[in-house]
Amino acid sequence: MRMNIEAERARLGLSKEELSRKLGISSKTYSKYIGGSPISSDVLVKMADLFCCSIDYLLGRSEATA
Repeated sequence: MRMNIEAERARLGLSKEELSRKLGISSKTYSKYIGGSPISSDVLVKMADLFCCSIDYLLGRSEATA
């Protein structure tokens, strides 16, 4: 599970459905991403921009958000 993505979603107060819409993906696709399926690069960039953090942080490769 990708905990940093879920933490950032919660920090912004977004439901999974709201975030999915903002990212232009289905809720089912979002759930797959959180479960460990590969995330497309364009969605990762959108997430990083929306959450104002690095892609490495979102994927748990770094503890720093920037």
